[in-house]
Formats: sequence, C-alpha cells, structure tokens
Amino acid sequence: AGNQERGYNTMTASWGHLGSIWGHNGGLPTAVAYLRPQRYTDEFVNREDYFTLTFFPEQYRKQLQLCGTKSGRDMDEVKECGFTVKTAACGAPYFEEAELVIVCRKRYVQDFDPAAIPEDVKEKQYPNADYHTMYIGEIVEVLSK
Repeated sequence: AGNQERGYNTMTASWGHLGSIWGHNGGLPTAVAYLRPQRYTDEFVNREDYFTLTFFPEQYRKQLQLCGTKSGRDMDEVKECGFTVKTAACGAPYFEEAELVIVCRKRYVQDFDPAAIPEDVKEKQYPNADYHTMYIGEIVEVLSK
C-alpha cells in the first residue's frame, strides 16, 4: 500500500478472501483484507484510495516470512527482500517478482466490533484487544505472469 511519492509499505497477511458484493449479475468483484491497527501498512491503506495484494511463488517464502515478522517502521523490508517495486495504472505499488497482483480500489472500511466477536475468538485471537479493521476493495485490475 502507498505510492512512490509519499512512500509505501508491505506486509505478509494471512486473513482475507475474494468475493462479490453490491450488485446484480454477480456483484462488484472484491478482495477483503484484515489489518490490525498497529501494523505499519495500515497507515498506508488508510491514506490511499488503492492497495494491491501480491501473490508470490514458493521460492519467496523466506522473504515473505521476513515481511510477516518485521516492520517497515524499523527496516526497509522491500530492500531487504530484494523486491522490485512497480506501479499499477492507479499509482499503487506492487512487486515485479509476484506471480499474481490484484489491484483494489478501497470501497469500504470497518473496524471490528468487539461486542460482536465470540468470547472464545477474542480470548484466542485478541488477547491484546487489537481488533482488526476490514478493508473491502473493488478489484480494478489483475496482473498475472
């Protein structure tokens, strides 16, 4: 998330899904991502109108583990991983090394409501009460190798 002029950040995420909403004949194609508020990338997704989801071949597992355990606040993850930043037509960054890129226009943002989360889930997933924010993005472009 981000852009070349004002900066960007990346992270490895494991929660999300694809689907459709708000329309007839299948609805608006969407990707949904969930970010915790303390993640550095959350600042960039909040700031910008577009974000990308990138999917890498298995050979990049080590780099993706780094992006899932270190923060861009503390280091240049992109440089450390050796990723090459490209820019989608909308200005959102993605990585040349990815085999699939989904470019999304942010359409809906909602913080999780702690009162609506089952207690057993809160105990297991949210011991620090750091509830996710849900981002629904309209899929506007798909890049594939």
